[in-house]
Amino acid sequence: MTKPEHEFFPVDVVPFTVCQGKVTIPTLTERVLAADPESGVATRILRFEPGTDTSPNGVQVHDFWEEVYILDGEFTDLTLGQTFGSGQYACRPPGMAHGPWVSEDGCTTFEVRYR
Repeated sequence: MTKPEHEFFPVDVVPFTVCQGKVTIPTLTERVLAADPESGVATRILRFEPGTDTSPNGVQVHDFWEEVYILDGEFTDLTLGQTFGSGQYACRPPGMAHGPWVSEDGCTTFEVRYR
């Protein structure tokens, strides 16, 4: 299976839902624009509400590629001790460790995951 075909549509018709993880973080939500549940590939908008801390989920490592562009706000990678903000981009290959993060004032990212 692959991601579904979509022509242009207003993304605000897709609701934000709480992200699933080892531990549910209620202030970490996603707007999944397209996904293939079998393979785990997805395109989404990820939102960190002000005060979000993903430490309970620890460092993230996954078996897919992930590209992330920060649309607004900023978050701090606690492992790296670095803060990243609006206009910055990351490309993470499978197996690359990243996070956990905190966002004092909130942050929104656009992400594409693929194999």
